[in-house]
Amino acid sequence: MDETKRNFDKEAATWDENPVRVKMAEDVGAAMVAQVPLSGAMRVLDFGCGTGLVTLRLAPLVGAVTGADSSRGMLDVLEAKAARMGLDNVRTQWLDPDGDGALSGQYDVIVSTMTLHHIEAVEPLLAQFHRCLAPGGRLCIADLDLEGGRFHGDNTGVFHFGFDRETLCKAFVDAGFEEVDALTAATVLKPDEEGKVQPFSIFLISGRRV
Repeated sequence: MDETKRNFDKEAATWDENPVRVKMAEDVGAAMVAQVPLSGAMRVLDFGCGTGLVTLRLAPLVGAVTGADSSRGMLDVLEAKAARMGLDNVRTQWLDPDGDGALSGQYDVIVSTMTLHHIEAVEPLLAQFHRCLAPGGRLCIADLDLEGGRFHGDNTGVFHFGFDRETLCKAFVDAGFEEVDALTAATVLKPDEEGKVQPFSIFLISGRRV
């Protein structure tokens, strides 16, 4: 295995056992629902969906949602959960980490939670999101505010130690988005190396394709 990459396939089976992670996804999902008007006709893409903690929060509110991830193990867990919940509008898409990274399909809403800091080149991805959104479509990205590398115990596969909101908002605008807005979606409490609990804020930045 490439030592510069995190083995999410190995972590998939126990991913949802972390209550902090589940609570964060609930808070982010709620913030997304409050920020973007959803309807039963909408097509949604959840980029970097993992086990679908946010995907399944949105699924009952929209027409169809596609969970896309580079971990087959994560997607297997998502598919099993959707089947148990009787959701027939949830699809999955495997993203080849060694491929060209091109996204396909057209969506009314694209969301992504805690994935952007694992992406080395952010601007090209924002441009792809813009191309895959229908006119009037919305992009919602939730990720860490600047955290200095303290959030992850192991920073394998991490390219950004959080983001500056103003800088990322400008990247949204440069990619062609309008009505760009940033808010705090969640706060995660995690112990540091000395065992002292530290707060980490999670932003939600949204923008609209004209």
